Amino acid sequence: MGAKGNPQTIKQVGKGLRKGILTKKNRTLAQKRAKAGYLFVLPFIIGGVSFTCIPLIRSFIFSLSKLSITATGYDLHYVGFKNYVDVLTVDAYFRVQLFNSVKEMLFNLPLILIFSFFAASLLNQKFKGRTLARAFFFLPVILASGAILTSDTSSIIMQQITGSGQSAAEASDSMFTSNAIYMFLYNSGVSEAYTQYIVSAIDRIYDIVLFSGVQILVFLAGLQSISPDYYEASMIEGATKWENFWKITFPMVSPMILVNTIYTIIDSFVSEQNELIERINTVMYTNFKFGFGSAMAWVYFIVVFIILAIVTRVISKRVFYYD
Repeated sequence: MGAKGNPQTIKQVGKGLRKGILTKKNRTLAQKRAKAGYLFVLPFIIGGVSFTCIPLIRSFIFSLSKLSITATGYDLHYVGFKNYVDVLTVDAYFRVQLFNSVKEMLFNLPLILIFSFFAASLLNQKFKGRTLARAFFFLPVILASGAILTSDTSSIIMQQITGSGQSAAEASDSMFTSNAIYMFLYNSGVSEAYTQYIVSAIDRIYDIVLFSGVQILVFLAGLQSISPDYYEASMIEGATKWENFWKITFPMVSPMILVNTIYTIIDSFVSEQNELIERINTVMYTNFKFGFGSAMAWVYFIVVFIILAIVTRVISKRVFYYD
């Protein structure tokens, strides 16, 4: 019996046609948003794969070899994982600088996130000169960019602003009198660890402001995306501002916390002020130990990748996504 006279076959064909139509045209809102998101990041994915895959592969090959400069180019002699063993066992400075980089990141991360969220909350309020204030908070990012100033020039300008030849930390110490704050907290019964942390945060106020510009913009965008209807409904129900913060504001901006955390970690590890980055550049381009320097870079990359994976895993479980 042909397909024309078989009701079951006709039913299956119709079901398949309906399924195809629903798949192509009648997508859900979540599917449309997911497609738009993939299309948005597609140029970055293509660019990243096109411009980083070959250097990454070549760097990994260099890390497994001993590179010798010749008149016609360079020669590679395969040595296996000897460079990695030497990085972790022979070079003691690398381990110390790696530990200091991770410790510095863990110290600055909560300070930058708290300050940027606090600043974004203030800039989200309605007041005169709000646009100028937003530009002022983002100004340190522009001044610190390589297209405008080098890090040395930025330090000189900071010295001119403070009116002395002091460094940024020393100027901050003189302005905020960290010693007086230390004695006040200590006499108030605050523990030694918290006192040291607060005083160190005050001494680093310039660096915190300098590295918080992008995070402030991200938090500000997240705060502006929250509908005022939520706050109006909660106020009608008798909720306080404190309850609104923990029940509405904080959950709604939690995706931005994840984004800013990842950005801050990466920015901390690739900063020009990072001693480990300077050491890797010195080993490779001054001492011409490309194999050893490539191994150092790959160990550094693996450590950063593991930290990002752990942090993303922990924070993503507590992120609230509004559907």
